[in-house]
Amino acid sequence: MSAHGPVTPMTAQRSGPLRGTVAVPGDKSISHRALILGALAVGETRIAGLLEGQDVLDTAAAMRAFGATVTRHGPGVWTVAGVGVGGFAEPDHVIDCGNSGTGVRLIMGAMATTPVAATFTGDASLNKRPMGRVTDPLTMFGTRAWGRQGGRLPMTVIGAAEPVPVRYTLPVASAQVKSAVLLAGLNAPGQTVVIEPEPTRDHTERMLRGFGAEITVIDTPEGRVITLTGRPELRPQTVAVPRDPSSAAFPACAALMVPGSDIRIPGVSQNPTRNGLYLTLRDMGADIAFENLREEGGEPVADLHLRFTGTLRGIAVPPERAASMIDEYPVLAVLAATAQGATVMRGIKELRVKESDRIDAMARGLEACGVQVSESEDSLTVHGCGADGVPGGATVQSRLDHRIAMSFLCLGLVARAPVAVDDAGPIATSFPAFEGLMRDLGADLRED
Repeated sequence: MSAHGPVTPMTAQRSGPLRGTVAVPGDKSISHRALILGALAVGETRIAGLLEGQDVLDTAAAMRAFGATVTRHGPGVWTVAGVGVGGFAEPDHVIDCGNSGTGVRLIMGAMATTPVAATFTGDASLNKRPMGRVTDPLTMFGTRAWGRQGGRLPMTVIGAAEPVPVRYTLPVASAQVKSAVLLAGLNAPGQTVVIEPEPTRDHTERMLRGFGAEITVIDTPEGRVITLTGRPELRPQTVAVPRDPSSAAFPACAALMVPGSDIRIPGVSQNPTRNGLYLTLRDMGADIAFENLREEGGEPVADLHLRFTGTLRGIAVPPERAASMIDEYPVLAVLAATAQGATVMRGIKELRVKESDRIDAMARGLEACGVQVSESEDSLTVHGCGADGVPGGATVQSRLDHRIAMSFLCLGLVARAPVAVDDAGPIATSFPAFEGLMRDLGADLRED
């Protein structure tokens, strides 16, 4: 058994051209935030396009445990009757966040300045991930936290009875840490200030403003300074969740690898803090058109049109893009295996503490498929084999990591021999429709 249920081995075999239109699921980052801010608002928030992967469903269950009324009305259509800022009730059971680092860290922040206690746990992967990067700044508000050695789950958090506002400079580029501190600042008096030397995804700031919070963002020589005024009454909203650029990355990269492919992906978020992969693909020579540019739910979106036009070229990815594409490096690495020349990815040490050590997972998996790689603590270099040159023929360890599993299944569509993953079960945490959508495009995916 995997942490997500029965182990599900899956194999991808060399496929013909991928063709058609693929509707990827709603953005996971925005789905988490919509549920949490809906629970902190006074009144009923309506959400359309919510991602119904297990990670988001675990956050919905957590909001119910803290006293909000969370109701599903149909596919992707949900309502949240909130309890207001500072209105969380104390849960009567352990909060299980499954595989979701985003969910657990944001929820800790949301309850950190309300005088209730909550115990958090997760699956085998999440319980290995460090929580100190969030709980350390939360203690500045007066919050207390106790966990396993190394600041790991299971962990009990006791919210501050008399919280104080904080001023915090992020030591690492992390939207999760930034968001946790901002959510904690909602129930602290005065102004909470977060300074990020390197910009990260800004969904929390955008959504806080939409729910009625007083928040300013100023670019300064020391970085982006975000100031939140505490104790607002958040107003319920109607949230239209755009499609997830991280999920779109898998069919997009597959189409750029498989000869003859021509696909469209409608309604994908083009938030400038999330589009680093697509800029990188263009730098590599990819044919990507961004059509019907518009705004949905406060987020810029576009319809993507991708066509295979031949072998891409390896490049040195600008390190300053890392924060805007941190979740897309695994699929970029398999795409790089089919390029000509070396693709160098630097400034990516954050991948060491994701659902798995993604640098190591990608390096070992690519080596098993006959691709030459080199790595350091914060970099990965993939030496491309060309469009028809990846040997494949390996079974890759997914390490309970959905992005590792999906990335290598994409590689199997173009490798000379099939590529298998030992467990595709974790894919359900973020992209439960992945297998069906890819098959509809023409991908040869088979459960073993």
